[in-house]
Amino acid sequence: MPPSANDSAAEVRHTAHSWASAITANDPSRIAAHMADDWTIVSASGPSPRDHFLSLVASGRLTHSAMDTVTEPRIRIHGDTAILTARITNTARFDGQTYPADEWTTDIFVRQPDDHWLCVLTHITPVAA
Repeated sequence: MPPSANDSAAEVRHTAHSWASAITANDPSRIAAHMADDWTIVSASGPSPRDHFLSLVASGRLTHSAMDTVTEPRIRIHGDTAILTARITNTARFDGQTYPADEWTTDIFVRQPDDHWLCVLTHITPVAA
């Protein structure tokens, strides 16, 4: 019997929290464990693939010291696909410069055959002033 939408939403919430923890640990292997091979992040500068993101973290050029959810995540389950949207604040350092951010983030997760969830797409939008 497939998991209920409530069970799936709880699993996705847990996965997102674990992923945020991996990001603030600046651990590329832990981060990658939450991302599909074809994961992409879309931001104001356009799409960026998984390998590029992970290489920046591995090199130390990109680090995160904070990643906090400031709204209750909106999670919708559509079969084996989940959409999570929340307001996120984070603090990143890129090439020695600090970038605090306040963003609306949407992550799309797909349930894998072994029942864990991987993110396939992240879209970030800065919060309007």
